[in-house]
Amino acid sequence: MATNIGIMDAAYFVGRSEILAWINSTLQLNLSKVEEACSGAVHCQLMDAVHPGIVPMHKVNFDAKNEYEMIQNYKVLQDVFNKLKITKHIEVSKLVKGRPLDNLEFMQWMKRYCDSVNSGVLHNYNPLERREVRKGGREVSKKSAQSQSSTKGSNAPKSQSSHSTRRNDVSSVNAANQTANATRPSSRGNPAYDEKITELKLSIDGLEKERDFYFAKLRDIEILCQCPEIEHLPVVAAIQKILYATDDHGTVVAEAQAMLSSHQKEAEQLSPIPEVLEEKSSSETQKRKNIVNHDFDAAGITNLSPRLRLSDVSDVHCSGSPLMTY
Repeated sequence: MATNIGIMDAAYFVGRSEILAWINSTLQLNLSKVEEACSGAVHCQLMDAVHPGIVPMHKVNFDAKNEYEMIQNYKVLQDVFNKLKITKHIEVSKLVKGRPLDNLEFMQWMKRYCDSVNSGVLHNYNPLERREVRKGGREVSKKSAQSQSSTKGSNAPKSQSSHSTRRNDVSSVNAANQTANATRPSSRGNPAYDEKITELKLSIDGLEKERDFYFAKLRDIEILCQCPEIEHLPVVAAIQKILYATDDHGTVVAEAQAMLSSHQKEAEQLSPIPEVLEEKSSSETQKRKNIVNHDFDAAGITNLSPRLRLSDVSDVHCSGSPLMTY
């Protein structure tokens, strides 16, 4: 299940019109804006649709208008998330303010989650019946029914008037067609353009949010590299070379790696030669042996009798000794 999805997931590229169509068809509502669901009641009923019996619908307030009433709905939603072990964080303080981008992102996540449960298939779910006895649920259903009927009624007169104009003479029909062609871009095109502009604005807001996030990360790395304790390290110099690169070629990383390799080679060249160390250690060992032997000989000479001392000395020293000539 899609309990945690990244910010670059395909779910966050679903358009506002598609989200609204999904909400209205699933719950038999007639929302015109995503932020109209900021009270949290719609989210609770969507979870009730995919997990029947999990949501305590008697606690959901569909007539919530104040923030404290909306927060109660989100508390119910959070309890449902805890029961289902969903780790998605709910930004209640942002959602209750009715901000379009925050509500759109959370509803995009809701759609992705609901689609992942049983492939989005709802079995015998009656949204009108589930919210009928809830606070404000009946009024919401009535408003949706009235808006749908008014939409159908407004479409019927238009069709009748168009049929009556077609019965007129050819000149009037041509004039009406010309008028319709002239006014079509302004009357029918503007809503589509407005919707497209809104989607583009939301997309720009999301990209700016993502840009600011990664820029803050790079700024933290830059501040860390400027610490006096580590700013002279070669790895820090390599990182700064990548950060301050003005071109987007892939050679920057290779150059940074070459800097590290060259510094490592210089360190190896400046290190003491192992053979010199071995010679020095062997000379020190031999010196210690000579000192030990000298002390041992001195102790032996002190302890021996005078006759033995003379014999030992005659054995040790060369033939040119004064004792031997005497």
